[in-house]
Amino acid sequence: MITVTEQAAKKIQQNLQRRGGGLGIRLGVKTTGCSGLAYVLEYVDMPTDEDMSFVSQNTHVFVDPKSLVYIDGTVVDYTRQGLNEGFEFTNPQVKDSCGCGESFRV
Repeated sequence: MITVTEQAAKKIQQNLQRRGGGLGIRLGVKTTGCSGLAYVLEYVDMPTDEDMSFVSQNTHVFVDPKSLVYIDGTVVDYTRQGLNEGFEFTNPQVKDSCGCGESFRV
């Protein structure tokens, strides 16, 4: 299961409206960085047949089954710290992450 906070849901809905529509977001992982995996977030107009679908805060989150094993239980938040803002992922499966926070290991 993937959970979206209220702040993240608001930002996702704003971004979907700004881009002219969409069903929700796709959250996944790719192999990269110093620790091995990095999050990938993209907006979804049409889910694929293999996508798993979750609804949190009235926001649809699509995840491919291969990524779900690495991110199951993740909470997606949207935070602002000083001049920086962006999506933040709290994943209970993470065992280690790189110093810059761009990649992680499970």
